[in-house]
Amino acid sequence: MGPPDRFLPSEWKHANQEHYRSSEAGRKHSEKLTAECERLIEECNKSNKRMQHDTQKRLERRIQDIKFWRQELVQKFEQMVQEIETLIIYKSRVEKALESCSEPFQVTLQCLAERQKRLAIDLVHDEVEEELLKEKEVVEGVMVLLQRTLEQINEQIRLIRSVKYYLEKDLQDKFQAENIDDFCSLLTNTSPDLNEGNSSFKYSGAAVTPEEWESLCNLNISKAEKEKNNSLSLRALVDSLLEQTARDMRRQYETTGRAFDLRIEETKTAKEQLENQLNELLAEIANQEKNQDALRLAVAEKEAPLKVAQTRLSTRSQRPNVELCHDPPQIQLLAQVKELTNHVQRLSEALELSESELKALAYNQLRLEEEIQVKTNSLYIDEVICHQLHQHITIQSF
Repeated sequence: MGPPDRFLPSEWKHANQEHYRSSEAGRKHSEKLTAECERLIEECNKSNKRMQHDTQKRLERRIQDIKFWRQELVQKFEQMVQEIETLIIYKSRVEKALESCSEPFQVTLQCLAERQKRLAIDLVHDEVEEELLKEKEVVEGVMVLLQRTLEQINEQIRLIRSVKYYLEKDLQDKFQAENIDDFCSLLTNTSPDLNEGNSSFKYSGAAVTPEEWESLCNLNISKAEKEKNNSLSLRALVDSLLEQTARDMRRQYETTGRAFDLRIEETKTAKEQLENQLNELLAEIANQEKNQDALRLAVAEKEAPLKVAQTRLSTRSQRPNVELCHDPPQIQLLAQVKELTNHVQRLSEALELSESELKALAYNQLRLEEEIQVKTNSLYIDEVICHQLHQHITIQSF
């Protein structure tokens, strides 16, 4: 290697000045960059504090919104729970009312069946039967109406339970969301277990706007309010229905009871009249039997005088020659025989008439006794069986 190059003093000065200028420019640029970085840091810090403060306020406001809607949802949820319990009580009332219709309905059917056992002319379509048929229609109508009402209550319970389910689900979501936002609002820059910066977070497609979120809350509350109003209307209807049906059934059973009383009284009166007529008929039969005895005795009493008169005529017919004249005794005897024969004939005819009359009286006696038996049977059915069954029915209000 050869010796190093030799530079001139001017070159040396120029080189030093170049190093100075370069170093000065680098220093100034560095100072400028430092100042810019300090300004950027301060700006970022201010922006971060502002953003964190704004985020904290918005989180707190959001938490307040969630709490408000949670309170509204809790109120509606409790109302739905209470309404379900109330409807279950109403359902029990309707079930008991429907069950209570069974006994009166069976009694009505039994009364109708028993009254078919009435005999002869008493098997009549009377007022009692009309009222029993009305009673059957009333009870059947009440049972159908109560069954339909029970189905409506079950359907309303189902609807309210559906609303309660969605309210409960919404409350759970809001409870979880409130806990998450509470946790987020408590986070600070010095909080432990902070996640590493994750700039890749993206909203899922299921995200909704605040307006949609509030609209969904309102929708659940509106559904709850609607079903509550429907339930209140249904409960008012059930109260009115139970009262009206009990009143209708009670009124019809009282009407039927009065018809029974009237019919029983009419039957007793008819039976008493028939019994009085039978007693009079029996007395007349006894009189007619005495009359027959008197007629027979009268006929028997006429036999001896008739024989005497006939014997006298026969004997006087043996008078000789001119003595066989038509004298006054002969005339009297002929008249006597004729009259006695006429008397015997008339008495015999009267006896035959009396015997015929006695047969007619006996036939009437049999008819009266049969009719009295018919009335006795009807009284037993109406008074002993049906009326007592009917009196034990109690129409309750549930």
